[in-house]
Amino acid sequence: MNQKNSRLSHLSRRQIIRGVLATTAFGLTAKFGTGCSDQSETDETASEEETEPIVIGFIYVGPKDDFGYNQSHAEGAAAVAELPGVKVVEQANVPETQTVQETMREMIEIDGATMLFPTSFGYFEPHILEIAREFPEVQFFHAGGLYESGMPENVGSYFDYIDEAQYIAGIVAAHTTESGKLGFVAAKPISQVLRNINGFTLGAKSIKPDITTQVVFTGDWAAPVKEAEAVNSMVNQGIDVITCHVDSPKVVIETASKRGVYCSGYHTDQSALAPELYLTGAEWDWRSIYTQYANWVKEGKTLMNGEIPHIVRGGYQEKFWKLSPYGPAVSESAKSEAEAVKAKFADATMIIYTGELKDNQGQVILPDGKSYEQQAIELETTDWLVEGVKGSV
Repeated sequence: MNQKNSRLSHLSRRQIIRGVLATTAFGLTAKFGTGCSDQSETDETASEEETEPIVIGFIYVGPKDDFGYNQSHAEGAAAVAELPGVKVVEQANVPETQTVQETMREMIEIDGATMLFPTSFGYFEPHILEIAREFPEVQFFHAGGLYESGMPENVGSYFDYIDEAQYIAGIVAAHTTESGKLGFVAAKPISQVLRNINGFTLGAKSIKPDITTQVVFTGDWAAPVKEAEAVNSMVNQGIDVITCHVDSPKVVIETASKRGVYCSGYHTDQSALAPELYLTGAEWDWRSIYTQYANWVKEGKTLMNGEIPHIVRGGYQEKFWKLSPYGPAVSESAKSEAEAVKAKFADATMIIYTGELKDNQGQVILPDGKSYEQQAIELETTDWLVEGVKGSV
């Protein structure tokens, strides 16, 4: 997914505030046919319209079975397809070029889609914005929280506090490691990636305060050769638990498994790739939000009349993420502590970022008695790594 997440580090303060204050509620305007002169014919037409399915389109930049970002969205689309009164159309391997505009246009004009989820970050500008202006009656929803005031009213966006899941994965990693050395293969040092590294490390440090996380940035969202090299280098340094934030974790997980070290996943469940050494993973749970969107659509709500905010955020409390099942190597004590923290995320009593908190350069990020809750504007533009992370931004 070229450019995925690259816009997060450039969010405006005004945009972030809107995202923090937004609440989730939205839907789609239904189209109805014209009336007939005969009453029975009118009733028949109305009956047909009531059974007409809502067509929702999903577009992916990569394959639907990539064990990563695209698969996570495809799993959400599959849940939507099971709902009554809904028809799902999908297109995979659509590049972030004019091609995605052609795909959106075809879904609208040929398939009859009245709601679209073009899921890749690079689809947003200019592609979604241009097609949204061309089709003002269609609603467009994008994963990333990039909507700003002045953009088309039929555009909305959503995103996930998945560093919560990474925090729990860090707890499990800390219980499992023997060396006290963790590894994190990352694509680019932008805010959302840094939050995941920090969340994972802080979770681990809550169990073992002296634990370290070595981070390697590959420089791209899909760089299989560099990802494999990073894992091998980490194993050679004695690191025995490795996780990642790249488009498809497949190479990272498989390479770690081949080298005989534990691994923790991202995006979706990769346990099948390392049955004995997979610990758990931070997964998007788009099924929850997508099925809720579809149900709101069926209620006839719309972005355009203000029944839905343009930016929606959520964490575990909103069922925006889930954990991969615990692997066979995870101890009962690790499961117990992980589940206890998950329960705190569920009732919104868990805060990841609390003082005193230092970055890995020794600078104080948060003094004693202060904290950043997930909605904090400061977290949206994270440009630091916490104490215990080896590497630089």
